[in-house]
Amino acid sequence: MMKFFLRARIGIFVAITGMLFYPTTYAEDIEASDYQEVEWTQLMPEEDLAALLNPPDYLAGIEDGSQEDSVEAFGNQDFDNETTNRFQQALTSTQVVKTFENKPIRIPGFIVPLESSESQMVTEFFIVPYFGACIHMPPPPPNQIIYVSIEQGVELESLYDPFWFEGTLAIDTTENAMGTAAYRLEHVNVKPYEG
Repeated sequence: MMKFFLRARIGIFVAITGMLFYPTTYAEDIEASDYQEVEWTQLMPEEDLAALLNPPDYLAGIEDGSQEDSVEAFGNQDFDNETTNRFQQALTSTQVVKTFENKPIRIPGFIVPLESSESQMVTEFFIVPYFGACIHMPPPPPNQIIYVSIEQGVELESLYDPFWFEGTLAIDTTENAMGTAAYRLEHVNVKPYEG
């Protein structure tokens, strides 16, 4: 009988010790089929999407890459037109879709590095819907940027490499010189994109 209690105590000790020293994350508990695959436009409130799909007419006359082709130049304009005002607001909107709060999602995107470790692993980054966002061109609206902080980091060979990101989406604004994110992804899995 004493051996039984001794084995039980050792078993309990081993189990508790294992739980203390074996880090687990929520992402490990989620099956691949539990992630909801999300399109970027789903993260934008309908009124913001409608405003961006209905740009002011004069924008068609602005040459790509010209001085007028920037968020700053557009923001310095004084407009009385409701369509133009709404379009401008949508470009910088931090309005979110609250139904995604704390939901496990899967979304494709590109990495904009913010911080790297000594081993050159990207430990903080924005997920954006297209390559070059925040770097070569004005950033997307904040509700089209997701912030990630991942201790082990991600190896990034090229800014042009697309990835699948899986994790729990949180509504949280993060500001950085590269842009502003209206969402944060937690418990993140990063996988190379395969269409």
